Amino acid sequence: MFDIQEIRSQFSILDREVNGKPLVYLDNAATSQKPNSVLEVCHAYYTELNANVHRGIHTLSQLATEEMELSRRKIQKFINAEQDFEVIFTKGTTEGLNLIAYILTQKLKKDDEIIISYLEHHSNIVPWQMLCERTGAKLRVIPIDENGILQMDRFDQFLSEKTKVVSVNQVSNALGIVNPVEEIIAKTRKNTDAYIVIDGAQSAPHFNIDVQKLDCDFFVFSGHKMYAPMGTGVLYGKREILEALPPFHGGGEMIATCSFEGTTYAGLPFKYEAGTPNVGGNIALGAAVDFINRIGHTNIQNHENALLEYAQRQLLELEGIKIYGEKAKRTGVVSFNLEGVGIASDVGMILDKMGIAVRTGHHCTQPIMDFFNIAGTVRASFAVYNTFEEIDILVEGVKKAQRMLS
Repeated sequence: MFDIQEIRSQFSILDREVNGKPLVYLDNAATSQKPNSVLEVCHAYYTELNANVHRGIHTLSQLATEEMELSRRKIQKFINAEQDFEVIFTKGTTEGLNLIAYILTQKLKKDDEIIISYLEHHSNIVPWQMLCERTGAKLRVIPIDENGILQMDRFDQFLSEKTKVVSVNQVSNALGIVNPVEEIIAKTRKNTDAYIVIDGAQSAPHFNIDVQKLDCDFFVFSGHKMYAPMGTGVLYGKREILEALPPFHGGGEMIATCSFEGTTYAGLPFKYEAGTPNVGGNIALGAAVDFINRIGHTNIQNHENALLEYAQRQLLELEGIKIYGEKAKRTGVVSFNLEGVGIASDVGMILDKMGIAVRTGHHCTQPIMDFFNIAGTVRASFAVYNTFEEIDILVEGVKKAQRMLS
């Protein structure tokens, strides 16, 4: 049974007050709060196991290694990767995308094409622009319509023998729009031999991910958006692709042999995990997977979709509310502005005085804001611990902002 109060009891931070008001945390697309079970794992690592991994024969090193590799296997099952060594630990989605763009450098040449979409976070734009600068490749961008929905007919037109990379997010962080990645992947496979990259930063906390069913070449996500510590993340890559591509960083852990005459590289996953990893964080990422699995993806989706539907309905009952992507399929996010209020941050500051945490601004998606000819939006984003009562408080806060700013 889905027990929201029992779930909330696992997040100690939700008991605190902000500006004399109970905290209403609605900035989960930026980062989620962490359950006690995850925090306890972090604490236990540093108080009971603290040691470097894969490098020592002493007990603490062996135990730490076992725990981190157990976490890798949990993540393998979480995304249904075929092999555990296809799971590469990273600092987060941004590092994963930069890693992919870097190692694909040798695969692109002048006038090759990379396809992304208008709905991308800057971290799925800038690395590809940098790759274009290195290689002379060209960037093609799938446009959106007035509802924020990708214009798939234009994507069809872009696909050609020049297409070498297609990289899109599964869910927009700014608008919460769910993109048709299955259709994008199927069309790419049918028409090209391009590498397919899926940014799962906003989908991994909400959806059941199956990378084998998706048939993407790479899938990246961040731990801190799915109840794990900051500085954690995952790059999934197909074995045969990762084995054929060069390393990203050089140094400890990623070598097989090293001499002044030359170096050979370790096998997967260590080839892409140079240096000391975030051991405690990576172990805690496995604990976050356990937390999500205990609640169940279906329960999470049903609850968060109900929250989104309720929030949109309540906000649209107010005069002068513009919700972006209102008619699109969305999850976890309602992004809006108040008519006549030029700066979203003014609304955010008023809400903060009421203990309500939302995100305001361009959300690292300036092209989306330019498309809608706005500077930014107010974004409320939901997690499994949010309640309908919190949405009522949000709506009252928006009413107050309207009175104060109109």
